[in-house]
Amino acid sequence: MPRKDGRRRGAERQDVEAVLDELYTTPPSDFVSLREERAAAARTDKRAEDARRIRAARRPTRAAWAANLLLRSRPQESDRFLELGRALREAHRSLDADGLRELSAQRRRIVTVLSRQAAQLAGEAGHPLSEPARREVESTLRAVLADPDAAGRWARGRLESALTPPSDFPAEGALANAAPASEPARRTTAPGPTGRRAKDELAERRRKRQQELDRAREEAEAAELRAGERRTARTGTEEALRRARAEEDRAREQVSDLEHRLREARDELGRAERELREAGERDREAGDALARAEREAREAARRVQRLGGRGG
Repeated sequence: MPRKDGRRRGAERQDVEAVLDELYTTPPSDFVSLREERAAAARTDKRAEDARRIRAARRPTRAAWAANLLLRSRPQESDRFLELGRALREAHRSLDADGLRELSAQRRRIVTVLSRQAAQLAGEAGHPLSEPARREVESTLRAVLADPDAAGRWARGRLESALTPPSDFPAEGALANAAPASEPARRTTAPGPTGRRAKDELAERRRKRQQELDRAREEAEAAELRAGERRTARTGTEEALRRARAEEDRAREQVSDLEHRLREARDELGRAERELREAGERDREAGDALARAEREAREAARRVQRLGGRGG
């Protein structure tokens, strides 16, 4: 029995985590109503703690929602982006100017590509981003690259507001223009094993960062290609939607015309039915009058016969 209860509690925890993930990828305009619905369901199931956690969730801004949606909808690109941020912060900590230049070369491009994807996802969800909101998404992505705490918060997918890069992290221009490390002073003797090991470690870090940069570049190019394909597909669907709406308008006009004609036909039918009833009544009255006249004629004929017999 304890094992069964443990599995049930685990399932409930998983349920509430799934609900929170769902909430933070729900458009902000629908957030509160969905939160109340899910919290009420948890209370009905006697899960008071889950209901409290759900009820405590705060509605995200439009930019934070778009950043959450990007993370959930583009998991591979998001993982590469987080890896790029780790490599960039490591290069900054080690004052590796060459590594900083290599990694920062794609920084603006990747941020631009991902922010564009976030805007596209928001538009596809029916809630396009304003220009200030797009800038807040870009600020959030730059913060993810620069700050491990910001990266961890974004990786959870439950941002409530946009993030801001730390002021002590070099700006993009500073990264691109970082000066190369100064040449070491000439040695009269060959470097020792420690110096060679440090150089080897630095070279290995650079190699790994270059691999991460290559992967990030490939992901960015693939993401841009997919975005282009989706833009093309969206253009096709918009045209199909326009044609469908035009067809719907024509069909509505036809239905309206047919309904008008049907009403007129029903009016004509009503008049015809009334005239038929009136004609039927007149026919019955005429039949009754004819029957009476025929009876009267027969009676008159019989009287004539009787009177004629008497005279004879």
